[in-house]
Amino acid sequence: MKVRYADLIDQTFDFPTEEFSIKNNFLEFHGIPLMDLINRYGTPLKFTYLPKISQNIQKAKKWFEKAIHSNQYNNKYTYCYCTKSSHFSFVLEEALKNNISIETSYAYDIEIVKNLYRKGKTTKNIEVICNGFKTKNYIENISELINNGFYNTIPILDNSDELEKLNLVINSPFKLGIRIASEEEPKFEFYTSRLGIGYKDIIVFYINKIKNNPKVELKMLHFFINTGIKDTAYYWNELFKCLHIYAKLKKIAPELEILNIGGGFPIKTSMSFNYDYEYMTNEIVYQIKKFCQKEKISEPHIYTEFGAYTVGESGGILYQILNQKRQNDREKWNMIDSSFMTTLPDTWAISRRFIMMAINRWNDSYERVFLGGLTCDSDDYYNSEQHMNAIYLPCFHQKIPLYIGFFNTGAYQDTISGYGGVHHCLIPQPIHILINDDEKKNFVYKIFRKSQSPEEILKILGY
Repeated sequence: MKVRYADLIDQTFDFPTEEFSIKNNFLEFHGIPLMDLINRYGTPLKFTYLPKISQNIQKAKKWFEKAIHSNQYNNKYTYCYCTKSSHFSFVLEEALKNNISIETSYAYDIEIVKNLYRKGKTTKNIEVICNGFKTKNYIENISELINNGFYNTIPILDNSDELEKLNLVINSPFKLGIRIASEEEPKFEFYTSRLGIGYKDIIVFYINKIKNNPKVELKMLHFFINTGIKDTAYYWNELFKCLHIYAKLKKIAPELEILNIGGGFPIKTSMSFNYDYEYMTNEIVYQIKKFCQKEKISEPHIYTEFGAYTVGESGGILYQILNQKRQNDREKWNMIDSSFMTTLPDTWAISRRFIMMAINRWNDSYERVFLGGLTCDSDDYYNSEQHMNAIYLPCFHQKIPLYIGFFNTGAYQDTISGYGGVHHCLIPQPIHILINDDEKKNFVYKIFRKSQSPEEILKILGY
């Protein structure tokens, strides 16, 4: 009878995988010996495996290069990193090794660009796509970049008022983009995205405000939907509506040459994850080329703004199970040594699921459990996996520690939870380790930030 945790995983998934393997009864992630990390730094422990960032960027570039070649597409592709998914310096510095552009969403992102330039991590030739609603501060920072020689900075209009504000403070001719206010999915709360300019208003706006303005050159049409790039009728319908606008604009604005299809490549949030990246990439390139041939216009330079895809699969967090509470005959609560609200806020905010597995004790029998965080909030729990309505872990034992890991958590979690700030019930931010490969492919560990101390937290609170 197969009752071991290892048997459960083998029966449920095709294991080992690209990321996960077992060595000496311990789980490894990209070859990283996770128990060694735990023995060295303790738990809770957050880590980022930096090489995964470059690996994913290069994968996407190859998929688009292949699609462009096989479809005889007469233009090129640019990979753009969406900074809001993770603003950390180590993320930007790793991503920029891959000859990419970056996308910003608020005024302080521009400070990051200036800092990277001062540190010699980039040059003034860096391409910066400035999305988001433009506050006064954001407008000033964009103008400062362009006025100081960052001529590949492209502000994307979120509304029609922003053009005049930019025009007043930018001293030289500049490039411009327009974001389309796409229609939301039918089940969404709103009919039209709050971001961008409506389909019916774009052509008129271009004719009245941009066409005869010698200072402005419309280079990019920007398109994005919240559900991401999926092989659904909704996605293709919205893409074709965008292409119709692009074709109409291109016929009266020959300077327009870039179609930015935004972000949306998914990441693995389950061991049963199945997504054909190569097929979707090829289909996008094929459909754009086919549409442009029909409209008798040249194919656009394709941009994407991948955020979670770039950085999500580089991150993970490790916990120890402190104790088990039995609240009734059916429910067993394994209590972790941190809080989901502090370290994985999407698990309670939007019921997001991540890959979760035991780190040790794979040869032990397993049981169904719920996972509880340390706060006194009833929403601080994790109760199911993406692939099943349950969690199974090696049986709790009072005298034998059990460690678990959540993986592919590298996007959004830190900024949503307020990295280094005050958290619910004053649960401290855990230690954060950066992992890299040296020239001999050995792992190199570096402490990015130690666990928060009581003194740090009390200082923030004014004590």
